[in-house]
Amino acid sequence: MLKKFSIVASLASLGFFGCSASTSVKMKQDVSANVTEKVESKYTGPRRRVGVVDFENKTAYGQSRLGQAASDILITELVKTGKFIVVEREKMQRLMEEQKLGLTGAIDSNTAAQMGKILGLNAIVTGAISNFGVRTTGSDYLIAQSKRQEATCTVDIRVVDAETGQILSADSGKGVSKVSSGGILGMGTQGSYAESIEGDALRAAISELTVNITSQINKKPWSCRIPQVADGKVYLSAGTESGLTVGQKLKVFSQGTEIKDPDTGLVLGREEAEIGEVEVVSHAGEKLSVAKVIKGRAPQKGDLCRLLD
Repeated sequence: MLKKFSIVASLASLGFFGCSASTSVKMKQDVSANVTEKVESKYTGPRRRVGVVDFENKTAYGQSRLGQAASDILITELVKTGKFIVVEREKMQRLMEEQKLGLTGAIDSNTAAQMGKILGLNAIVTGAISNFGVRTTGSDYLIAQSKRQEATCTVDIRVVDAETGQILSADSGKGVSKVSSGGILGMGTQGSYAESIEGDALRAAISELTVNITSQINKKPWSCRIPQVADGKVYLSAGTESGLTVGQKLKVFSQGTEIKDPDTGLVLGREEAEIGEVEVVSHAGEKLSVAKVIKGRAPQKGDLCRLLD
């Protein structure tokens, strides 16, 4: 009896006694040829309109739910920054179906530019889950047992300029979540499978990327479109929800012919000419403002406005 008590005391001193479980979550840059440069955003101003496409799951784990979960987490993280208006995923999917576009993260530059123009987006974030794995290890002794579960996730993302369809940034993040548990003499956990570690690993991988996604999108001047010009009023596709304020001045650019790569057919940019400046005079709701021309000629429907430097 004394020998048995000594074993129990020893195991208790090592932390095996009871039913406590410990969890650790880590996020880090994943291994790649070049570490993505972290940039400082020069431009702030109003909130950008951003679209997030359901991530492509390239692993054999989780099927489609993993890609949807990844996009949901990224949307939450972007909204929490307070710097973006994130277009509802249902609206993005509906548009892609109507336009017969791909439904996952593998969209090309032409598709991105088309979506950006229709939805008035500044950027589109696409991505893929390139690696996901869960493993369980454990030990069983005379009167004690322990179990350790570990989930590892690698996420690759691309930030696409919705004006030109060009990739602003490509990055990879890695998340690791671990849960350890143990018990003794029938007291404590049996170390059942902890589903939460899947979401923790995924969130850690995406959270690692959020700061740089924000900086990459914000490094360009804020812009919006002109959906209509009527009776001397210039309407802008941004209202109170964007943070665009009365009195702000914007440069206006006409949008000319697309310039495409002769070999790939990808859009490299557009012919663009500055035609004048406008000043915001009032808001017409959450998504619309009214401006007046203060310099140059009157703009036309479809022209682009950018904040003055």
